[in-house]
Amino acid sequence: MTVDIPSLTILAQANGLALEDLIKNIESAIDERYSELQEAEPGVRSRMNRTSGEVSLFKVVDEQEVPVIGPPEFPRIATGVIRKTLKGKLREVKDAEIVQEFSTNIGDLVSGVVQQGRDSKVILVNIGPVEGKIPLQEQVPTETFVHGDRIKALIVDVRQGNKGPEIVLSRTHPNLIKKLFALEVPELVNGVVEIMGIAREAGARTKMAVRAHRAGVNPKGSCIGPMGARVQAVMNELHGEKIDIVNWSEDPATFIAAALAPSRVTSCEVVDPERKQAKVVVPDFQLSLAIGKDGQNARLAARLTGWRIDIHPDEVG
Repeated sequence: MTVDIPSLTILAQANGLALEDLIKNIESAIDERYSELQEAEPGVRSRMNRTSGEVSLFKVVDEQEVPVIGPPEFPRIATGVIRKTLKGKLREVKDAEIVQEFSTNIGDLVSGVVQQGRDSKVILVNIGPVEGKIPLQEQVPTETFVHGDRIKALIVDVRQGNKGPEIVLSRTHPNLIKKLFALEVPELVNGVVEIMGIAREAGARTKMAVRAHRAGVNPKGSCIGPMGARVQAVMNELHGEKIDIVNWSEDPATFIAAALAPSRVTSCEVVDPERKQAKVVVPDFQLSLAIGKDGQNARLAARLTGWRIDIHPDEVG
């Protein structure tokens, strides 16, 4: 059989492949397929003429190449092998392009449509040229999605899998909060307001610290929005996850007091600056609010500030 070398050359150039490497891949694939035939002779190899494109078989006997006549069906088999090899190489090129493209987008927010898959533990998302997937560990336990739902997620990993590119998405990553707020708050995009930290227990509660870089701008108010519209839009996307927005401060005591919202803090004292330990006093009737259900509020405040917080009630006279 004969391969059209000019066409093969154009195909290789158009896809950024070296012609010689492509021909060697074809020869290797033909060798492998030939060896599987019942009529196969040991030591037989294939060669494609670089000028005419003719594919022939040979084996080495006494250091001399001896032509081998393949079985009658060999031309048909070789044609199938060549087509499969070319298709595979072109798919590899396309996959590599997709991996390269999405690798530069790690950490970005993407929007897509949920697709049904065989594995109920993995959420598949159509995000354009490929499907992204949200593995179980990147899913929020309280969220449920069905085929056709629109969803926003964060790209956290891009890799070449056995069946093509794998775009790993997350609904639990703290930076998902940051990206969702960027869609709603222009002040974050233009740098007037900055998110200084996020502590999140996905599906339950998030605490976010913000600051302003321009006098007269209320960073907390900017993120909350008129009538709470901006923060509500983010909460809706997160299916009701509660979000506490607090003002960041360089003063640890001020920041810690703010981070314990919605609880009111009577006083905050830095006990050990090196170990980052602080003592907080709250009104007795707000002690449970400061600690939160199962310690969640205090835990998130500690993660947001990076300080160990000991909470005490007011002294009762």
